[in-house]
Amino acid sequence: MTTQAGGYYLPAPSYWPVVGSTGLFFMAIGAVFLFNEMYTAGWVSLGVGVAILVYMMIGWFGTVIRENERGLYNKQVDISFRWAMSWFIFSEVMFFAAFFGALFYMRVLSVPWLGDMDQKLLWPDFTAGWPVAGPGIKEQFTPIGAWGIPALNTLLLLSSGVTVTWAHWGLKKNNRAQLIWGLIFTIALGATFLGFQAYEYGHMITELNVTLATGAYGATFFMLTGFHGFHVTIGTIMLIVILGRALAGHFTPDNHFAFEGVSWYWHFVDVVWLLLFVFVYWL
Repeated sequence: MTTQAGGYYLPAPSYWPVVGSTGLFFMAIGAVFLFNEMYTAGWVSLGVGVAILVYMMIGWFGTVIRENERGLYNKQVDISFRWAMSWFIFSEVMFFAAFFGALFYMRVLSVPWLGDMDQKLLWPDFTAGWPVAGPGIKEQFTPIGAWGIPALNTLLLLSSGVTVTWAHWGLKKNNRAQLIWGLIFTIALGATFLGFQAYEYGHMITELNVTLATGAYGATFFMLTGFHGFHVTIGTIMLIVILGRALAGHFTPDNHFAFEGVSWYWHFVDVVWLLLFVFVYWL
């Protein structure tokens, strides 16, 4: 049972961390099996782990939602949630900063160094330009341009930032219709973005001969855009959950941090995409 002590919220003992740890254990075992080419056992163990983890998230988040709707959380809990989400987004900023740092190192430092006169004896045919796979990789590929699907996806994500903000304004005015339609538009734009990105990946792999193994360009392109696409997927799922809660009558103009936290995350995803568009596709 939950209690209040000196203004601080004390949650009841929970078994959900144990459930989540069990799911992670099965996922780790599955990865070990896959690395050792035990594919059947690996995929089964991995699937069990993912299923347990999804069950944990539904159950744990559901507990938090029910406690909030019962009015058990106070101002101190709200501040804790805000700090937790802020630090989580900061960790995501550092995650992408590492990959952008790798891209910077390759383009500005290592590629020019590999093309200087000292390296010509090793790789006489290597041209130190970008995009490039790297010395020793003979396969030809064609980089994707910025002004096709990438530009369209940029428009989609920027528009989704507008619609989620419009939904937030509706929530603060207690306009439920504006809140719900803003969320629907945002989810639709996010799903459309993912559809175009899937098409782009298929086009690059089958027609442009760009894969994760295409040296420096392929590795940085798919790591950066792939992880961003994963974050858009997670953000879209979170928005669907928020939409479901909005349809169920949750949130008030004064109590809606769950919506705010998801909108923070979505705006973060938008900013990362703008950086990707400029430094991966355009320049």
